[in-house]
Amino acid sequence: MKTVVKWLAGSIFVILVITLGWRMLSQDDAYKMRQVKAVATSNNHHILDFYPHISQSKRPRDPYSFPIPLGAVGPNTNLYSGPNQYPFFCMTLDSGLGLPEVDNHDGDGVSVYDPQQKLLGYSKDCGVKSRIEYYTIDTPLVPRKLTDNEDVSGFSGPLFRVEQGTINRFIYTIIVPITPLDIPHRNTSSLWNKRLIYQFNGGSGIGYRQGRQTAWKVMKRQAQQLLDGYAIISSSGNKTSYTYNMLLAEDTARRVKKQFVSLYGEPLYTVGIGGSGGGLAQYLIAQNSTGILDGLLPLYSYPDMITQTTYALDCDLLNNYFTFRADDKKIWRNWDRRRLIEGMNAINDFPQRAGFLQPLNQLMAGFVPTFPEGNSECINGYFGLSAFINNPKQGFLRAFFAESVVEKTNWSYWQDMQHILGKDQQGFGRSTWDNMGVQYGLNALNNGEISFDDFIDINHNIGSWKPQNDMAQEQIVTPFGTNLPLWLSLWGNENITEPAPAAPAARHQGNIDAMHAAYRSGQVFIGNITLPIIDARHYLENELDMHHMSASFYSRLRINKALGHTQNHIIWVAHKDHDPTQAAFAMMDKWLLAITEHTPEGILNAKPKELQDTCFDSDGKVHASGSTVFNGKWNKQKEGACQSRFPMFSTSRIESGAPWAGDIFKCHLMSINSAIDKGIYAAHNMTVDMRARLQATFPHGVCNYDVPDMGRPKDI
Repeated sequence: MKTVVKWLAGSIFVILVITLGWRMLSQDDAYKMRQVKAVATSNNHHILDFYPHISQSKRPRDPYSFPIPLGAVGPNTNLYSGPNQYPFFCMTLDSGLGLPEVDNHDGDGVSVYDPQQKLLGYSKDCGVKSRIEYYTIDTPLVPRKLTDNEDVSGFSGPLFRVEQGTINRFIYTIIVPITPLDIPHRNTSSLWNKRLIYQFNGGSGIGYRQGRQTAWKVMKRQAQQLLDGYAIISSSGNKTSYTYNMLLAEDTARRVKKQFVSLYGEPLYTVGIGGSGGGLAQYLIAQNSTGILDGLLPLYSYPDMITQTTYALDCDLLNNYFTFRADDKKIWRNWDRRRLIEGMNAINDFPQRAGFLQPLNQLMAGFVPTFPEGNSECINGYFGLSAFINNPKQGFLRAFFAESVVEKTNWSYWQDMQHILGKDQQGFGRSTWDNMGVQYGLNALNNGEISFDDFIDINHNIGSWKPQNDMAQEQIVTPFGTNLPLWLSLWGNENITEPAPAAPAARHQGNIDAMHAAYRSGQVFIGNITLPIIDARHYLENELDMHHMSASFYSRLRINKALGHTQNHIIWVAHKDHDPTQAAFAMMDKWLLAITEHTPEGILNAKPKELQDTCFDSDGKVHASGSTVFNGKWNKQKEGACQSRFPMFSTSRIESGAPWAGDIFKCHLMSINSAIDKGIYAAHNMTVDMRARLQATFPHGVCNYDVPDMGRPKDI
């Protein structure tokens, strides 16, 4: 009786949520439609030859004559990264730069009105005229724009010239320290220490928008460096919230730097800094090209986006299994047990921000509702990512555009990358994601931590993401505003393949040609980088933050594979209460200024002797440093002092038997008999029945990780 009452109560609640949510969504869409139209045309622009690898392709001469004059709009088509993407939403107003410039009267793009609400025209490329403003930095390190009433010529505090405009349709920012005497001259900066910082930023993006960049935020991130005399440059095109197309990011960064150099001259060096996606962007731009960066300070980094999607897109599949499909759901309420399969950290009794969604969806599915009794990085860090980057019907940018545009656009990371990875026969961007033959939980099986029955149940039921043309928009309503969405198709369960009575749920086959293109175009970090690198991060595993420590070591393993050493790659890990960034800048400055010969050998010879792998305690004291402090499972060595102080976790693919470098996007398959003969299930005596169950669960075979990635071209 109690169960029936709960079910009725839950059903009534769901009905109310749906009614209120759709009403609010409809109102919001109507508001947006009054403001936005979008263009569906494209331009034919040169794109680099990727063969055999983009690092070997010569960049074309830039026909644009830098610097951009003040009051003029910069180039609105990129130089070598392919055609402009449309639709494209302007965000100049969000960035405090006013309305975008009218560039057509054909109804393409964003409507532009004068103060009397008269329609002036439309902007499809979102240009703004280059302009200069002045800022100071108040104590404690807070930027402030000077008002028209302040006498800039006699200003006594720290003073900075800020130039903003658009390059490649993205908003660029240049900041230099000046004195009042420099004000009349656009290209003078008597306080600049001749060191340049390129600021990169992170986030998960699928294109289709210009991005927001404010001078205040750029300055806030590097306030101390500005006071120390550095110049800063940045662009919204170098924030991965707006695109993960690293060719476009490189194209944009090269031009932004060219704008700076055309005004102020060549710096002593250019050092990159940025976290998360801003870290991986540095790795890839430095790997793929020259002339932009001389040193890297990647923070909270990953090797590349393709690598991250490989295991991140497993998260919702596993959560769907644990919540809805497991034969014994009770055993997966122990979050320590989930960690065995997911690899990333999971903690019992750790609260979930949206934990109420689980019983809500269980009620709708006809199960007895239960609240989660823990949390995982898969949920706390990656919840919603599968819908955002992988589902072309979802795309959380839909609200920006008119319904007619929404219906014609595929909203996904793969679509953002279509000019590089290609399109399938249905017109969808080709996906590299693959889980054919992946044996989820294989390590736990061999370690005796799960039973053979558990192993079969997981792999029979987990399935994969449906083909893009079969996907549906997630059922999400927002009765309390977009900051509290209610997911009525939790874990994307309606977009996951289902098992048949006698057959496992189908797996997904990634596109080999797309994988080859990803490698050749430099979207994958292969480790071929000789520049100075200090890879720094806070230890956030106990926060279940998505920026897991192991990602730095995926990059290290790839560098070692490419170069035969990792002497140019330093890793720092700090307690969350200590920020090592200032020390990293100081060490990088010492390293770069000591370089007399810009060769791999010369770079290593200039490396400061005291610069080593290091971990820091909360008070900033060095806990341990040296070449062995991070040793552990990832390199099959005895655990080092930093590894024991800051334990590292893995991923679902590593726990499936894949190598720690994370560079197997599509594995070669072998038969079950071959797997048994190789000792893949060494801890178990395979009976005839067990063999038959494995064969039924993996009819196409299982991964053979003793051979390289099928997706990597043989000539790379």
